[in-house]
Amino acid sequence: MSKLRIRNQQDFVAGLIYVATGLAFALGAMNYKIGEAARMGPGYFPFFVGMLLAAVGFATSALALKPAAAEVAVKVPDLRTMAWVLGAVVLFGLLLQPAGLVIALVALVLVSSMASHEFAWRGALVNTLVLVIFSVGAFIKGISLQIPLWPAFLN
Repeated sequence: MSKLRIRNQQDFVAGLIYVATGLAFALGAMNYKIGEAARMGPGYFPFFVGMLLAAVGFATSALALKPAAAEVAVKVPDLRTMAWVLGAVVLFGLLLQPAGLVIALVALVLVSSMASHEFAWRGALVNTLVLVIFSVGAFIKGISLQIPLWPAFLN
């Protein structure tokens, strides 16, 4: 009998994260009425999406154990990159109400772009423009979310 060996550590760990996240969402959804397919309750969608995520994670981890899996070690996370991305998300959340969607999105894209090792202002500005146009069209015009577009002093 051969010893079980994790050949692709990166996929194995990612799968475990998927399983943990999926189960957490599914368990959290249990606090709401699940319902059934014909009459879905508020917990129906998060429960089944969580279970689906857990199943994908289980499959991902299992495939990392196969002898045919590529040998990949877990890399040390780049803390600088993580800090830029997480900082950008926090900044977006802090700016959304007082500064409006447009300014918050500009800050989000430009700050998170600093995480890239291939950062270029032109690409970041193009991404910003596309995201702002899409978000205003989809969320403000399309589904009428009550998010300020600009700071209150500009309205």
